[in-house]
Amino acid sequence: MRIDALTLEGFRNYQSQVLTFDPGCNVIYGENAQGKTNLLEAIVYLSCAKSPRAHSDRELIGFEKDSAHLLGVMESRGRQFKTEITLQRGRRRKMSVNGVNAKTASALSDVLHTVFFSPEDLYLIREGAAARRRFMDGCLCQLRPRYAEALAEFHKLYEHKTRILRDSEEFPGLLATLPDFNERLCAVGAVLIHYRAQFCRSLAAYAAAAHRECSGGREELELHYQTVKTVGDPLGPQKEIYEALRQHQEAHYQAEIASRLCLSGPHKDDLEVLVNGRSARQFCSQGQVRTAALALKLAEREIHKNAVGEYPIMLLDDVLSELDPRRQEYVLNRIAGGQVFITCCENDRLEALEAGKVFHIKNGEVM
Repeated sequence: MRIDALTLEGFRNYQSQVLTFDPGCNVIYGENAQGKTNLLEAIVYLSCAKSPRAHSDRELIGFEKDSAHLLGVMESRGRQFKTEITLQRGRRRKMSVNGVNAKTASALSDVLHTVFFSPEDLYLIREGAAARRRFMDGCLCQLRPRYAEALAEFHKLYEHKTRILRDSEEFPGLLATLPDFNERLCAVGAVLIHYRAQFCRSLAAYAAAAHRECSGGREELELHYQTVKTVGDPLGPQKEIYEALRQHQEAHYQAEIASRLCLSGPHKDDLEVLVNGRSARQFCSQGQVRTAALALKLAEREIHKNAVGEYPIMLLDDVLSELDPRRQEYVLNRIAGGQVFITCCENDRLEALEAGKVFHIKNGEVM
């Protein structure tokens, strides 16, 4: 799976640009605010019709432009594809794959998969459990449609239950509906825990190997999935997980009513990250944190490959900063298999690059 050529017109700060890429490593360097990240954003958008940075499509259209056009020529599953997207202010976007209109983003995802790392991904390690749940959910929703359905249902049930608890003091009759919501939340929650536990088991193995190699064998990364305490084995049968959730729910029933808060369920799950046996969130240096976050993304890439049979495109934005030379060399030359894009600010970091293609971006143009 790779992108061979990219045409951008009116996208962010790109007026008109045609680029061809190396099937292996592609490095984009330049000063800040020149368009390096915009280039990676365009590739992500061609894979899912969603930007990892913008809240709406109109933000992707260049200043004083009425429209933006993206065209990607790519290879996937041994076939050639052309994906086109046109964005216009005040109108619906138009998407097509090989000239056939694409009504939903899934048509694009069937062609191209990407894994995107940005400096914000350091929050995976430094922030609270919510950041790591979003990471797990985002990965699983791409790979497992059943999980995406269960997650959407869980969020709806959780919101309804929260309203019931919040309004129960003024309207006590609402509590009569609570057992039905609790029953369904346990059933759907068992599905979420089942998939999350399996995902984290695979993630832990791949991430540990990537972190060990990137650190030159000096550090060991461990990942531990944390869920509801009564769930003794999150890798066990869903029926047993369901029963454990019911037990936990019943034990917290009165406390939830008193506090008017949802206290039981997988909405508080976490992924504990340890480096050399210590909490990465509390004790790791900035370089170690960046390495751990990168290892998680590389592990996600391996899981994608196992699921779809091909490596997704790896997009690494500003990953080299705060890494020592050994770790920089690993990023540039040792990420085996598949196509990789790396952005950085200084070209002196590229002395370690053994093969690939280098682009110098300035004001939205390749110099």
